[in-house]
Amino acid sequence: MDDLTNHRKLEHIRILRADPESDRRMRHFDAVRLRHRALPETDLEAIDPSTEIMGKRLRFPLLISSMTGGDHELVRKINRRLAEAAEETGVAMGVGSQRVLFTHPESRDSFALRSVAPTALLFGNLGAVQLNYGFGLDQARAAVEVLEADGLYLHLNPLQEAVQPEGDTRFAGLIDRMGEVAATLGRPVIAKEVGAGVSVDDAALLRDAGVRWIDVAGAGGTSWSRIEHHRQPESDADALGLLFQDWGLPTPLALRELRAFDPGLDLIASGGIRSGLDMAKAVVLGARLAGLAQPFLEPAMQGTREVVRVIERLRREFVTTMFLLGCSTLDDLFAQDRHLLAVP
Repeated sequence: MDDLTNHRKLEHIRILRADPESDRRMRHFDAVRLRHRALPETDLEAIDPSTEIMGKRLRFPLLISSMTGGDHELVRKINRRLAEAAEETGVAMGVGSQRVLFTHPESRDSFALRSVAPTALLFGNLGAVQLNYGFGLDQARAAVEVLEADGLYLHLNPLQEAVQPEGDTRFAGLIDRMGEVAATLGRPVIAKEVGAGVSVDDAALLRDAGVRWIDVAGAGGTSWSRIEHHRQPESDADALGLLFQDWGLPTPLALRELRAFDPGLDLIASGGIRSGLDMAKAVVLGARLAGLAQPFLEPAMQGTREVVRVIERLRREFVTTMFLLGCSTLDDLFAQDRHLLAVP
């Protein structure tokens, strides 16, 4: 049995906790300025930030973004606590890569989360590049089935794979295979970058292949290039991962470009979002959901209640932003350019 994939998940957690600079904190959303309303003409307690995504009602448009999963008690606890918190607070959750399922079947418990999140919006997750290494519809269905997921992320990470010591870098022809999965899975497929953004050219390929949900996952937050730099053997270590640690499209720019390209795309924003205010800016720029991962890691190491506290803080910040913009419902906020004072 190959332990590499499973061990890598634990390494990633260790590096994230040991290196604060892995969170680049570029604060690209600070450049997005919203138009304050001194007369919001709504009551704070009357604001309804709820939204419906894929047939499920969320209390507000938060996604606990993909983090981890595998055959280890630590990652089982993290995923279970995140799922419990998502269920309690009415938000969405995506699991980390489920590739480990196919080398470590015992890792199934890390992803079998419906028992603790019976009504939550849950997303499975596989690396898209694995479709060029023997994965196909069977693996996609298995990832969905173990989680009883509402949709499946196919994550795109060419930079991470290029820096990773054991990276899989055969990306040629990948869009056709992604299109085949999207056409036959029977669940929404979401294309997701992991910190470098999705360009208009990428969006055109995805749309034409039948993938209309895109998580732009832009630059500005966690740098997987930097994380993989730490995993290089000392004898082979070079500065490649550090050179590219801030590579990519900032999330606000990616949102703006993709919405202008095709307003009909369903966009999710992640990458450098660190507050409810950032979330609101993402929704104004056209995101249906706003995802955070890194801010939930330490709370999830402590317990479910700590995760719930972070979610409730984000919701207060989000609702306060809606109030200050005079928005009573999410429809008043979503993709409404009138709220924009300045954008990068």
